[in-house]
Amino acid sequence: MAPEYLFRPMVVADLPLIRQWLARPHVREWWGDPSEQYELVSGDLDEPAMDQFIVSAGSNDFGYLQCYELTAWNSGFGEHPRGTRGIDLFIGEPGMIGRGHGSAFIRAFVEDRLRRGAPRIVTDPDPDNARAVRAYAKAGFEKAGMVDTPDGPALLMVRNV
Repeated sequence: MAPEYLFRPMVVADLPLIRQWLARPHVREWWGDPSEQYELVSGDLDEPAMDQFIVSAGSNDFGYLQCYELTAWNSGFGEHPRGTRGIDLFIGEPGMIGRGHGSAFIRAFVEDRLRRGAPRIVTDPDPDNARAVRAYAKAGFEKAGMVDTPDGPALLMVRNV
């Protein structure tokens, strides 16, 4: 049986943990420069269009998830229904990788958002990040084509109600 995942709003006290996770090789590989990413993530704490969460299984924090309004960051994502949200995430704890947690917590989070009225959730992993693409596919996302982002080409993936 899969564990229950908790998504608690990220607070300033979580920033040292975020900094630590961003510096780990498996996160840095896909998120890029840890200092630059830390500035972006910490700077979004007061951004009204961005919700940030620490993901935990039981009492063990192991990941980060951000959920945002597309109107603020969707350059190049095309047309989507009003209320569509975008997500980005990573598993910070190496021991939680490759055990099915990614697809399971993505599914849990996305299904909750869809139940609450979001018509669609989108994400844009690096097309070379096979682990992420697989996790999103297992969580019900479908490939919608390539898009250009400020970070380079990405694979747009979509999950509808």
